[in-house]
Amino acid sequence: MRDNLYERRAALISRQLIGETATLDYDQFLAKRPAKPDAVFTMHQDLGYWPTGTPEPLTATCSLALDDADPENGCLKVVPGSQKQGLRPHRPLMGDDRSDSHILSVELTDADIVVELPLKRGDITVHDELIVHGSGGNTSPDRWRRTYIAAFRSKACVDFERSIGFTHSHNDTIAWETHLAALTA
Repeated sequence: MRDNLYERRAALISRQLIGETATLDYDQFLAKRPAKPDAVFTMHQDLGYWPTGTPEPLTATCSLALDDADPENGCLKVVPGSQKQGLRPHRPLMGDDRSDSHILSVELTDADIVVELPLKRGDITVHDELIVHGSGGNTSPDRWRRTYIAAFRSKACVDFERSIGFTHSHNDTIAWETHLAALTA
């Protein structure tokens, strides 16, 4: 069994935010190499990727900066307050549906104000499933932008997702209705 101090601390934060049953849903390592201006994460809401029918979709996504992050190397960007406006329509970045493109993108409106969140190595951000967020490419000639993410959701939510085969991997075969499909129904 692995022992990860960051995950334990993120779990404590998550339990304060979403309740005592908060459990690790998934973790991931993101890395933007230097001089990769096309290493962009399009603006999106995490909930758009996830299946409907979960007992409680509340999420605390904790992102640990492993390097200093700023606009030059592609720091996180958010639209403050967007989490209070519900799920927005998304579109696959390439092609017409999710079978052509795992990456989803939300259109920003003229009223959206995008705020960059520069971080020092060791800082964390915590966001929920509805905030519109993304990040730019890495235009730095020599600096990486690496981030370790640990996302927590209720145990009932995680158990439900695993029971239908959902693991938050782009390799998952989508055999469930997503929240975005529910918007168009």
